[in-house]
Amino acid sequence: MAGDFLFTSESVTEGHPDKLCDQISDGVLDEILRQDPKGRVACETFVTVGLVIIGGEITTTAYVDINNLVREVVEDVGYTDPAYGFTGATCGLLNAIGSQSPDIAQGVDTGGAGDQGLMSGYACRETREMMPMPIMLAHKLAKRLTHVRKKGILGYLGPDGKSQVTVEYKGGKPARIDTVLISTQHTEEILNRTGKKITRNAIAEIIDAVVRPVVPKRMIDRKTKFLVNPTGKFVIGGPVSDTGMTGRKIIVDTYGGMATHGGGAFSGKDPTKVDRSASYMARYVAKNVVASGLAEKCTIQLAYAIGVAEPVSLMVFCDRSQKVPEGRITELIRKHFDLTPHGIIKTLDLLKPIYRATAAYGHFGRTEKSFTWEKTDMAKTLAKDA
Repeated sequence: MAGDFLFTSESVTEGHPDKLCDQISDGVLDEILRQDPKGRVACETFVTVGLVIIGGEITTTAYVDINNLVREVVEDVGYTDPAYGFTGATCGLLNAIGSQSPDIAQGVDTGGAGDQGLMSGYACRETREMMPMPIMLAHKLAKRLTHVRKKGILGYLGPDGKSQVTVEYKGGKPARIDTVLISTQHTEEILNRTGKKITRNAIAEIIDAVVRPVVPKRMIDRKTKFLVNPTGKFVIGGPVSDTGMTGRKIIVDTYGGMATHGGGAFSGKDPTKVDRSASYMARYVAKNVVASGLAEKCTIQLAYAIGVAEPVSLMVFCDRSQKVPEGRITELIRKHFDLTPHGIIKTLDLLKPIYRATAAYGHFGRTEKSFTWEKTDMAKTLAKDA
Protein backbone atom coordinates (compact mmCIF):
# COMPACT_ATOMS: atom_id res chain seq x y z
CA MET A 1 0.00 0.00 0.00
CA ALA A 2 1.21 3.48 -0.82
CA GLY A 3 0.30 6.84 0.69
CA ASP A 4 -0.23 7.96 4.28
CA PHE A 5 -2.37 5.87 6.61
CA LEU A 6 -2.68 4.25 10.04
CA PHE A 7 -2.44 0.47 10.29
CA THR A 8 -3.19 -1.64 13.38
CA SER A 9 -2.32 -5.24 14.30
CA GLU A 10 -2.92 -7.21 17.47
CA SER A 11 -1.40 -10.19 19.25
CA VAL A 12 -2.35 -12.22 22.30
CA THR A 13 -0.42 -14.00 25.04
CA GLU A 14 -0.15 -17.76 25.40
CA GLY A 15 -2.71 -17.58 28.21
CA HIS A 16 -5.45 -16.21 25.96
CA PRO A 17 -8.21 -18.87 25.71
CA ASP A 18 -7.90 -19.26 21.93
CA LYS A 19 -4.12 -19.57 22.14
CA LEU A 20 -4.42 -22.05 24.99
CA CYS A 21 -6.47 -24.21 22.62
CA ASP A 22 -3.93 -23.83 19.80
CA GLN A 23 -1.15 -24.99 22.13
CA ILE A 24 -3.11 -28.02 23.31
CA SER A 25 -3.89 -29.03 19.72
CA ASP A 26 -0.29 -28.60 18.63
CA GLY A 27 0.91 -30.35 21.80
CA VAL A 28 -1.07 -33.41 20.71
CA LEU A 29 0.35 -33.13 17.18
CA ASP A 30 3.92 -32.92 18.48
CA GLU A 31 3.55 -35.98 20.70
CA ILE A 32 2.16 -38.03 17.80
CA LEU A 33 4.89 -36.94 15.39
CA ARG A 34 7.49 -37.73 18.05
CA GLN A 35 6.35 -41.37 17.97
CA ASP A 36 4.84 -41.67 14.49
CA PRO A 37 5.99 -39.21 11.81
CA LYS A 38 3.39 -40.62 9.42
CA GLY A 39 0.49 -39.95 11.80
CA ARG A 40 -2.48 -38.00 10.47
CA VAL A 41 -3.75 -35.35 12.85
CA ALA A 42 -6.59 -32.85 12.79
CA CYS A 43 -7.02 -31.95 16.43
CA GLU A 44 -9.42 -29.29 17.72
CA THR A 45 -9.75 -27.95 21.27
CA PHE A 46 -12.46 -25.98 23.05
CA VAL A 47 -12.13 -24.47 26.54
CA THR A 48 -14.69 -22.86 28.79
CA VAL A 49 -15.30 -22.49 32.52
CA GLY A 50 -13.61 -25.48 34.16
CA LEU A 51 -13.69 -27.66 31.03
CA VAL A 52 -11.49 -28.67 28.10
CA ILE A 53 -13.07 -30.52 25.16
CA ILE A 54 -10.68 -32.07 22.65
CA GLY A 55 -11.82 -33.68 19.41
CA GLY A 56 -10.98 -34.19 15.76
CA GLU A 57 -9.68 -36.94 13.50
CA ILE A 58 -6.42 -38.75 14.29
CA THR A 59 -4.96 -41.88 12.68
CA THR A 60 -1.70 -43.07 14.23
CA THR A 61 0.23 -45.94 15.77
CA ALA A 62 1.29 -43.67 18.63
CA TYR A 63 -0.18 -43.66 22.12
CA VAL A 64 -0.79 -40.27 23.70
CA ASP A 65 -2.05 -39.77 27.24
CA ILE A 66 -4.39 -36.95 26.26
CA ASN A 67 -5.46 -36.31 29.85
CA ASN A 68 -1.95 -35.69 31.18
CA LEU A 69 -0.85 -33.79 28.07
CA VAL A 70 -3.72 -31.31 28.34
CA ARG A 71 -3.07 -30.70 32.03
CA GLU A 72 0.66 -30.20 31.43
CA VAL A 73 0.03 -27.60 28.70
CA VAL A 74 -2.51 -25.71 30.82
CA GLU A 75 -0.14 -25.58 33.79
CA ASP A 76 2.89 -24.68 31.66
CA VAL A 77 0.99 -21.71 30.25
CA GLY A 78 0.40 -20.49 33.80
CA TYR A 79 -3.01 -21.67 34.97
CA THR A 80 -1.88 -23.15 38.28
CA ASP A 81 -3.53 -20.83 40.79
CA PRO A 82 -7.19 -21.49 41.76
CA ALA A 83 -7.59 -17.71 42.00
CA TYR A 84 -7.75 -17.66 38.20
CA GLY A 85 -10.79 -20.00 38.32
CA PHE A 86 -9.16 -22.46 35.93
CA THR A 87 -6.21 -24.79 36.58
CA GLY A 88 -4.60 -27.74 34.86
CA ALA A 89 -5.03 -29.87 37.94
CA THR A 90 -8.76 -29.31 38.40
CA CYS A 91 -10.28 -28.66 34.95
CA GLY A 92 -12.61 -31.27 33.52
CA LEU A 93 -11.66 -33.03 30.27
CA LEU A 94 -13.80 -34.53 27.50
CA ASN A 95 -12.03 -36.55 24.79
CA ALA A 96 -13.98 -36.92 21.52
CA ILE A 97 -11.23 -37.88 19.05
CA GLY A 98 -12.02 -40.15 16.08
CA SER A 99 -10.05 -41.38 13.04
CA GLN A 100 -9.48 -39.79 9.64
CA SER A 101 -12.04 -40.54 6.94
CA PRO A 102 -10.80 -43.27 4.53
CA ASP A 103 -12.23 -41.17 1.68
CA ILE A 104 -9.71 -38.44 2.49
CA ALA A 105 -6.88 -40.87 3.22
CA GLN A 106 -7.03 -42.50 -0.24
CA GLY A 107 -6.13 -39.17 -1.85
CA VAL A 108 -3.50 -38.14 0.69
CA ASP A 109 -1.70 -41.51 0.78
CA THR A 110 -0.72 -41.08 -2.88
CA GLY A 111 0.86 -37.68 -2.20
CA GLY A 112 -2.11 -35.45 -2.88
CA ALA A 113 -3.19 -32.43 -0.87
CA GLY A 114 -5.18 -33.14 2.31
CA ASP A 115 -7.85 -30.62 1.36
CA GLN A 116 -8.78 -28.02 -1.21
CA GLY A 117 -8.20 -24.35 -0.48
CA LEU A 118 -6.03 -21.30 -1.01
CA MET A 119 -3.03 -20.25 1.05
CA SER A 120 -1.04 -17.02 1.22
CA GLY A 121 2.50 -16.03 2.12
CA TYR A 122 4.01 -12.56 2.49
CA ALA A 123 7.30 -10.80 3.11
CA CYS A 124 8.44 -7.18 3.10
CA ARG A 125 11.37 -4.98 4.09
CA GLU A 126 9.73 -3.19 7.04
CA THR A 127 11.60 -5.17 9.72
CA ARG A 128 14.68 -7.36 9.91
CA GLU A 129 12.32 -10.35 10.15
CA MET A 130 10.85 -9.27 6.79
CA MET A 131 7.44 -8.87 8.43
CA PRO A 132 5.03 -5.93 8.72
CA MET A 133 6.02 -3.72 11.64
CA PRO A 134 2.62 -3.60 13.40
CA ILE A 135 2.30 -7.36 13.87
CA MET A 136 5.96 -7.85 14.81
CA LEU A 137 5.74 -5.21 17.55
CA ALA A 138 2.43 -6.63 18.77
CA HIS A 139 3.98 -10.12 19.03
CA LYS A 140 7.03 -8.82 20.87
CA LEU A 141 4.83 -6.94 23.34
CA ALA A 142 2.71 -10.02 24.03
CA LYS A 143 5.82 -12.15 24.48
CA ARG A 144 7.34 -9.54 26.78
CA LEU A 145 4.11 -9.48 28.81
CA THR A 146 4.47 -13.22 29.40
CA HIS A 147 8.20 -12.88 30.17
CA VAL A 148 7.73 -10.33 32.94
CA ARG A 149 4.95 -12.48 34.40
CA LYS A 150 6.88 -15.75 34.41
CA LYS A 151 10.08 -14.13 35.68
CA GLY A 152 8.20 -12.45 38.53
CA ILE A 153 9.19 -8.95 37.40
CA LEU A 154 5.52 -7.96 37.64
CA GLY A 155 4.14 -10.62 39.95
CA TYR A 156 0.57 -9.39 39.78
CA LEU A 157 0.08 -10.28 36.10
CA GLY A 158 -2.12 -13.20 35.03
CA PRO A 159 -1.72 -15.50 31.99
CA ASP A 160 -4.36 -13.84 29.78
CA GLY A 161 -3.49 -10.72 27.81
CA LYS A 162 -3.50 -8.83 24.53
CA SER A 163 -1.39 -6.26 22.74
CA GLN A 164 -2.23 -3.92 19.88
CA VAL A 165 -0.04 -1.53 17.90
CA THR A 166 -1.07 1.24 15.52
CA VAL A 167 1.67 2.44 13.17
CA GLU A 168 1.47 5.61 11.10
CA TYR A 169 2.76 5.15 7.57
CA LYS A 170 4.12 7.96 5.42
CA GLY A 171 4.55 7.26 1.73
CA GLY A 172 3.80 3.61 2.40
CA LYS A 173 6.58 3.23 4.99
CA PRO A 174 6.43 3.09 8.82
CA ALA A 175 7.08 6.58 10.24
CA ARG A 176 5.96 6.53 13.89
CA ILE A 177 4.00 4.62 16.51
CA ASP A 178 0.60 6.19 17.00
CA THR A 179 -0.91 3.97 19.70
CA VAL A 180 0.22 1.07 21.90
CA LEU A 181 -2.48 -0.88 23.75
CA ILE A 182 -1.86 -3.45 26.48
CA SER A 183 -4.73 -5.37 28.10
CA THR A 184 -3.49 -7.76 30.75
CA GLN A 185 -5.04 -9.96 33.38
CA HIS A 186 -3.94 -9.10 36.93
CA THR A 187 -4.65 -9.72 40.59
CA GLU A 188 -6.70 -7.35 42.76
CA GLU A 189 -3.64 -6.00 44.56
CA ILE A 190 -3.07 -3.25 41.97
CA LEU A 191 -6.63 -1.91 42.06
CA ASN A 192 -7.26 1.57 43.48
CA ARG A 193 -9.48 2.28 46.46
CA THR A 194 -12.67 2.07 44.41
CA GLY A 195 -11.73 -1.39 43.18
CA LYS A 196 -12.71 -0.43 39.64
CA LYS A 197 -9.38 0.61 38.12
CA ILE A 198 -5.74 -0.29 38.35
CA THR A 199 -3.51 2.36 39.90
CA ARG A 200 -1.48 4.87 37.93
CA ASN A 201 1.65 3.35 39.45
CA ALA A 202 0.74 -0.06 38.01
CA ILE A 203 0.10 1.49 34.59
CA ALA A 204 3.51 3.18 34.71
CA GLU A 205 5.17 -0.09 35.77
CA ILE A 206 3.62 -2.01 32.88
CA ILE A 207 4.65 0.66 30.37
CA ASP A 208 8.21 0.70 31.74
CA ALA A 209 8.59 -3.09 32.01
CA VAL A 210 6.69 -4.20 28.92
CA VAL A 211 6.34 -1.42 26.35
CA ARG A 212 9.54 0.61 26.48
CA PRO A 213 11.94 -2.37 26.13
CA VAL A 214 10.14 -3.40 22.93
CA VAL A 215 9.00 -0.31 21.01
CA PRO A 216 11.86 1.53 19.23
CA LYS A 217 12.48 4.95 20.80
CA ARG A 218 12.89 6.53 17.38
CA MET A 219 9.30 5.58 16.57
CA ILE A 220 7.83 7.26 19.66
CA ASP A 221 6.99 10.96 19.90
CA ARG A 222 4.94 13.23 22.16
CA LYS A 223 1.73 12.27 20.34
CA THR A 224 2.18 8.52 20.85
CA LYS A 225 -0.59 7.14 23.07
CA PHE A 226 -0.04 4.37 25.63
CA LEU A 227 -3.20 2.61 26.80
CA VAL A 228 -3.13 0.01 29.59
CA ASN A 229 -6.33 -1.87 30.50
CA PRO A 230 -8.58 0.93 29.23
CA THR A 231 -11.69 -0.70 30.73
CA GLY A 232 -10.13 -0.10 34.15
CA LYS A 233 -9.40 -3.61 35.34
CA PHE A 234 -8.95 -7.16 34.03
CA VAL A 235 -9.08 -9.50 37.04
CA ILE A 236 -11.32 -12.20 35.56
CA GLY A 237 -9.62 -13.66 32.51
CA GLY A 238 -8.79 -16.87 30.68
CA PRO A 239 -11.44 -19.56 30.10
CA VAL A 240 -13.50 -18.20 33.01
CA SER A 241 -14.21 -14.98 31.15
CA ASP A 242 -14.20 -16.18 27.55
CA THR A 243 -14.43 -19.46 25.67
CA GLY A 244 -11.50 -20.48 23.51
CA MET A 245 -11.24 -22.51 20.31
CA THR A 246 -8.43 -23.76 18.10
CA GLY A 247 -7.91 -21.66 15.00
CA ARG A 248 -9.70 -18.46 15.98
CA LYS A 249 -6.61 -16.25 15.76
CA ILE A 250 -5.60 -16.75 12.13
CA ILE A 251 -4.77 -13.07 11.52
CA VAL A 252 -2.69 -12.93 14.71
CA ASP A 253 -0.95 -16.11 13.51
CA THR A 254 0.02 -14.64 10.13
CA TYR A 255 0.57 -11.02 9.06
CA GLY A 256 -1.73 -8.98 11.27
CA GLY A 257 -4.06 -8.15 8.39
CA MET A 258 -1.38 -6.61 6.20
CA ALA A 259 -1.53 -9.51 3.72
CA THR A 260 -4.26 -11.75 2.33
CA HIS A 261 -5.31 -14.93 4.13
CA GLY A 262 -6.81 -18.08 2.68
CA GLY A 263 -8.98 -18.64 5.75
CA GLY A 264 -7.59 -21.97 6.95
CA ALA A 265 -6.20 -22.29 10.48
CA PHE A 266 -2.89 -24.00 11.27
CA SER A 267 -2.77 -25.47 14.76
CA GLY A 268 -3.54 -29.14 15.34
CA LYS A 269 -2.98 -30.08 11.68
CA ASP A 270 -0.20 -32.37 10.43
CA PRO A 271 1.75 -31.17 7.36
CA THR A 272 -0.28 -33.19 4.83
CA LYS A 273 -2.89 -30.50 5.47
CA VAL A 274 -1.95 -27.76 3.01
CA ASP A 275 -3.81 -25.17 5.11
CA ARG A 276 -0.69 -25.31 7.25
CA SER A 277 2.22 -26.61 5.16
CA ALA A 278 1.46 -24.63 2.00
CA SER A 279 1.06 -21.43 4.04
CA TYR A 280 4.52 -22.08 5.48
CA MET A 281 5.85 -22.73 1.98
CA ALA A 282 4.26 -19.56 0.63
CA ARG A 283 5.99 -17.56 3.39
CA TYR A 284 9.30 -19.32 2.57
CA VAL A 285 9.00 -18.48 -1.12
CA ALA A 286 7.92 -14.86 -0.50
CA LYS A 287 10.73 -14.27 1.97
CA ASN A 288 13.33 -15.62 -0.43
CA VAL A 289 11.98 -13.44 -3.24
CA VAL A 290 12.36 -10.35 -1.04
CA ALA A 291 15.76 -11.46 0.32
CA SER A 292 16.99 -11.96 -3.25
CA GLY A 293 16.30 -8.30 -4.05
CA LEU A 294 13.74 -9.13 -6.74
CA ALA A 295 11.07 -7.16 -4.86
CA GLU A 296 10.60 -5.05 -1.74
CA LYS A 297 7.27 -6.76 -1.00
CA CYS A 298 5.91 -10.07 -2.16
CA THR A 299 2.60 -11.87 -1.74
CA ILE A 300 2.33 -15.50 -2.84
CA GLN A 301 -1.00 -17.28 -3.26
CA LEU A 302 -1.21 -21.04 -3.75
CA ALA A 303 -4.35 -23.11 -4.33
CA TYR A 304 -4.86 -26.88 -4.16
CA ALA A 305 -7.45 -29.53 -4.98
CA ILE A 306 -7.93 -32.36 -2.50
CA GLY A 307 -6.01 -35.46 -3.54
CA VAL A 308 -4.04 -33.59 -6.24
CA ALA A 309 -0.32 -33.00 -5.69
CA GLU A 310 0.47 -29.99 -7.88
CA PRO A 311 -1.13 -26.65 -6.95
CA VAL A 312 -3.95 -25.61 -9.26
CA SER A 313 -2.66 -22.02 -9.21
CA LEU A 314 0.30 -19.87 -8.22
CA MET A 315 -0.02 -16.09 -8.02
CA VAL A 316 2.75 -13.55 -7.35
CA PHE A 317 1.94 -9.94 -6.42
CA CYS A 318 4.67 -7.46 -5.52
CA ASP A 319 2.64 -4.25 -5.19
CA ARG A 320 4.73 -2.47 -7.85
CA SER A 321 7.93 -3.05 -5.86
CA GLN A 322 9.41 -5.69 -8.16
CA LYS A 323 12.74 -5.25 -9.99
CA VAL A 324 11.82 -7.80 -12.68
CA PRO A 325 8.36 -8.63 -14.08
CA GLU A 326 6.09 -10.65 -11.80
CA GLY A 327 5.73 -13.20 -14.60
CA ARG A 328 9.48 -13.83 -14.47
CA ILE A 329 9.36 -14.24 -10.67
CA THR A 330 6.55 -16.78 -11.13
CA GLU A 331 8.72 -18.73 -13.59
CA LEU A 332 11.63 -18.74 -11.13
CA ILE A 333 9.41 -20.01 -8.32
CA ARG A 334 8.06 -22.86 -10.44
CA LYS A 335 11.62 -23.78 -11.45
CA HIS A 336 13.28 -23.71 -8.02
CA PHE A 337 10.56 -24.72 -5.52
CA ASP A 338 8.69 -28.02 -5.26
CA LEU A 339 5.15 -26.96 -4.33
CA THR A 340 3.64 -30.43 -3.98
CA PRO A 341 2.71 -31.54 -0.44
CA HIS A 342 5.53 -34.11 -0.48
CA GLY A 343 8.00 -31.52 -1.77
CA ILE A 344 6.94 -28.97 0.85
CA ILE A 345 7.28 -31.48 3.68
CA LYS A 346 10.73 -32.53 2.46
CA THR A 347 11.99 -28.99 1.79
CA LEU A 348 10.90 -27.61 5.16
CA ASP A 349 11.49 -30.84 7.16
CA LEU A 350 7.99 -30.74 8.61
CA LEU A 351 7.60 -34.27 10.03
CA LYS A 352 9.09 -33.29 13.37
CA PRO A 353 7.54 -32.25 16.72
CA ILE A 354 8.09 -28.54 16.17
CA TYR A 355 4.56 -27.19 16.27
CA ARG A 356 3.62 -26.19 19.80
CA ALA A 357 6.24 -23.43 19.60
CA THR A 358 4.31 -21.94 16.67
CA ALA A 359 1.04 -21.80 18.64
CA ALA A 360 1.75 -18.46 20.33
CA TYR A 361 3.39 -15.20 19.17
CA GLY A 362 3.00 -15.90 15.47
CA HIS A 363 3.98 -18.56 12.97
CA PHE A 364 6.12 -16.16 10.93
CA GLY A 365 8.97 -13.77 11.61
CA ARG A 366 10.48 -16.15 14.17
CA THR A 367 14.20 -16.82 14.61
CA GLU A 368 14.16 -20.30 16.18
CA LYS A 369 15.91 -22.95 14.05
CA SER A 370 12.81 -25.13 13.93
CA PHE A 371 11.03 -22.44 11.91
CA THR A 372 12.56 -23.71 8.68
CA TRP A 373 10.23 -21.63 6.51
CA GLU A 374 12.06 -18.52 7.71
CA LYS A 375 15.30 -19.50 5.96
CA THR A 376 16.54 -17.42 3.02
CA ASP A 377 18.78 -20.13 1.57
CA MET A 378 17.28 -19.78 -1.93
CA ALA A 379 17.77 -16.03 -2.23
CA LYS A 380 21.14 -16.21 -4.03
CA THR A 381 19.82 -18.83 -6.45
CA LEU A 382 16.84 -16.69 -7.37
CA ALA A 383 18.96 -13.55 -7.78
CA LYS A 384 21.52 -15.34 -9.95
CA ASP A 385 18.93 -16.97 -12.19
CA ALA A 386 17.01 -13.74 -12.61
